[in-house]
Amino acid sequence: MRFTTLDQWLEWQAGLHPRLIDPGLERVGQVADLLRLRPAAVPIITVGGTNGKGSSVALLEAMLRAAGYSTGAYTSPHLLRYNERIRLNSQDATDDSIMAAFDAIDQARGGISLSYFEFGTLAALWLFREYGVGVVLLEVGLGGRLDAVNMMDADAALITSIGLDHAEWLGREHDGIGREKAGILRAGRPAVFAGEAIPGTIRSIAATLDVPLRVAHEDYDWQVHADGGWQWVAGDRAREDLPPPGLPGAMQYQNAAGVLAVLDTLSASLPVSDGAVRAGLQQVRLAGRLHERPGAVEWLFDVAHNADAVAVLAAEVERRPAAGRCHAVFGIMARKDLEPVLDAMTGHVDAWWPLVLPDQDARPARDVAEELQRRGEDVVAVGDPQALHGQLQATVQAGDRVLVFGSFRTVEEMMHVTGMASA
Repeated sequence: MRFTTLDQWLEWQAGLHPRLIDPGLERVGQVADLLRLRPAAVPIITVGGTNGKGSSVALLEAMLRAAGYSTGAYTSPHLLRYNERIRLNSQDATDDSIMAAFDAIDQARGGISLSYFEFGTLAALWLFREYGVGVVLLEVGLGGRLDAVNMMDADAALITSIGLDHAEWLGREHDGIGREKAGILRAGRPAVFAGEAIPGTIRSIAATLDVPLRVAHEDYDWQVHADGGWQWVAGDRAREDLPPPGLPGAMQYQNAAGVLAVLDTLSASLPVSDGAVRAGLQQVRLAGRLHERPGAVEWLFDVAHNADAVAVLAAEVERRPAAGRCHAVFGIMARKDLEPVLDAMTGHVDAWWPLVLPDQDARPARDVAEELQRRGEDVVAVGDPQALHGQLQATVQAGDRVLVFGSFRTVEEMMHVTGMASA
């Protein structure tokens, strides 16, 4: 084995390929074939879209596990540990198992160069085969058409939403983004669009491929009751008396409804009872999504990192306002559009605390502060996680809320300094 720790493997992978992100399926597909990972021997559900992918995979995983299926789930990015990306029966893969997968990939690839993400994707697929899981769940990392997970033919595809993110790769046009997301569709195999305003490109590609496409509010719908319970309906089929999703936020009903539509398309080969659906809804968990630490001062962590996701977060903040002031710890990557994100949160934050992230591709916190001040916002302090945490503790009062958002890395850093990472 080339290395003795997972961190050593990951550091080596980060510098192995000339580009950290290098869309395309030829190289990774060649190595997959050398490892005999294709075709898959078990059903695959691929989840793409702009927002809601991680939640949808978690919901699928919880419901399928409650139905008695063994599952392998691959998601990205991770929040606190790389191991979160590869889950075997809802448990993070161990360091040793991931290193064994990396070693097998390294021996098989010969002179084929692989990116960090491609290594991870192949490792997940290798482990799913080795552990003999019954259903594979794959989250698209970027786009769809050229993302590494798309080397596998999905038995069903879920597109959660379409919005602006990764514009440097996917462009800024709704139809163009839809075209990239629709790359995960396969001829004759079912697909679900769970978001609002489906792009025409997704409809046309689905029609060309003879894909049985189900669209939210057209082919299925859901109703939420005053007590939080809800029902899902599709023609003469219904799932009734459902409990609220275990993931917080009103958007999770939409995610769960899309998941139920996918499961409905596969009901002949992967039946999931109403009881398993209810159990999965109650048992599902996912860190970093409206993740709350209650107390005299409430801390609320959310990985929202694009305008659409932040708009959803803002609606949740408005729906359950704090008794006191709202303090926002905010950090964002340089490749993200700053102004639309700030626009989405305008009016919901009383005091801003721009976070200095150690990442080279993070937007400088001073630049964030300058833009906030230009807008007339109250910028209290700029600093690294430890410094801001200390200053916040000296400033906030009972009834206040500290909102942490802007990127996975922002939430990760602040979870560590607040002790939430070990909670």
